[in-house]
Amino acid sequence: MNMFLHELKAYRKSTITWTLALVSVVIVFLSMFPAISREAEVFKELIMGFPEALRMALGLSVENIGSILEFYSYIFLYISLIGAIQGMNLGASIVSKEIREKTADFLLTKPVTRTKVMTSKLLAALTCLVITNIFYLVAASVMANLVETKAFSMKIFLLLSLTLFFLQLMFLALGIIISVVIPKTKSVLPLSLGTVFAFFIVGALTSTTGDQALRYLTPFKYFDFSYIVKNSSYESSFMIVAIGFITIAIIASYLIYTKRDIHSA
Repeated sequence: MNMFLHELKAYRKSTITWTLALVSVVIVFLSMFPAISREAEVFKELIMGFPEALRMALGLSVENIGSILEFYSYIFLYISLIGAIQGMNLGASIVSKEIREKTADFLLTKPVTRTKVMTSKLLAALTCLVITNIFYLVAASVMANLVETKAFSMKIFLLLSLTLFFLQLMFLALGIIISVVIPKTKSVLPLSLGTVFAFFIVGALTSTTGDQALRYLTPFKYFDFSYIVKNSSYESSFMIVAIGFITIAIIASYLIYTKRDIHSA
């Protein structure tokens, strides 16, 4: 419990910063909806002026831009990008920071197993993400109800919003496995930004090709917002792969971490 609270305290400021960033972005974006909804036709004409490949890459769907759910689906692409960076940054730092700060040998001399150390760090990271998503969900839900005067499906809105948490879990798992395989990472943020943007670009390219198989290569395409809006559910095949990836990455991280040599500072 002490290790868990210590890790939670260590990431307190970071969690607050990322939470405020996500809440601020969704408030700003959704506050734009009434104006865009009133000028939906003008906005459609503007978007239609962009090349089709660019519209597909950026997820610019103009059919129902005046609908809160369709508008939210569009802006969520950029919200998920911020959330993914948080998840990746958190995962990549929870283990590697002990190497960077040269406290790993001190930590592991304590009467605790490496499994317990990893579990405490993982639970702290999950708690940070849960806190972030709770505040985000509240802010997004309140804003959506304030700016949309027409009835809309709150279930679909919540399903869209929860994809942020699932996406963060995937990048958290990816960050953890990278941190145990490459523990001597000098700076976590450049690694996190580079990895997330690489997957984001792959997702954009996947949109232009329309190849469904390529969607499995990037977490950003595991949740098709159009599918969610139409079916009020997630695509089961992608959820299975996502859960499988997270499980395998976490198990592999435990195995590597418990057997890895820790060099003295």
